[in-house]
Amino acid sequence: MPSTTIVIADDHEIVRRGLRTVLETREDFEIVGEASNGREAVKLVESLSPHVVVMDISMPELNGLEAARQIVKSKPGTEVLVLTMHESEELIREMLEAGARGYVLKSDAMRQLVPAVDTLRKHKPFFTPKASEVVLDGFLGEEERLRGEPRRRLTPREREIVQLLAEGKSNKEVASALHISVKTAETHRTNIMRKLDLHSVSDLTRFAVRNHFIEP
Repeated sequence: MPSTTIVIADDHEIVRRGLRTVLETREDFEIVGEASNGREAVKLVESLSPHVVVMDISMPELNGLEAARQIVKSKPGTEVLVLTMHESEELIREMLEAGARGYVLKSDAMRQLVPAVDTLRKHKPFFTPKASEVVLDGFLGEEERLRGEPRRRLTPREREIVQLLAEGKSNKEVASALHISVKTAETHRTNIMRKLDLHSVSDLTRFAVRNHFIEP
């Protein structure tokens, strides 16, 4: 089998360096690119078409879950391995819904990262024991409970805008980042606040933290 090509996405250079060191213990693993935010990761994957992208959940501009959704849609042949500091049922469920098929805790990266990438390279899922429990419990089938969750009332574009606004971006900066008009950005912002019944940027920021768009 030819080399397994990998893109690493994490907003901390020291973490990317550590992940690279772990992965390069395998001679058949080739790191073809590094990204410091989710939007950059999406662009790299689109241009490089790696076998696997190893991606942190908490990244600026576009978090790992939203980046995973875009990558799975545009490059279905690339497997997404999510790295996180947290092992919560909510995050696992959202990771699965985003299309990622690998889930590794950062604390276990030294032990699990290489076998996880190796497994995903074969287009097989790799889950922590907790994530496997969620899959077996049929979390994705609980449609009635999920329908009422606020995050799921937002479109993919609205979720992107929530993160950018919560990071302190102005309407003009949001428009520039997403290549839309300021008027369109303002309309999205108004719709988001109405859908979520929020009344200030502070409310929006608290929502973004609670729903893992950004880290507190």
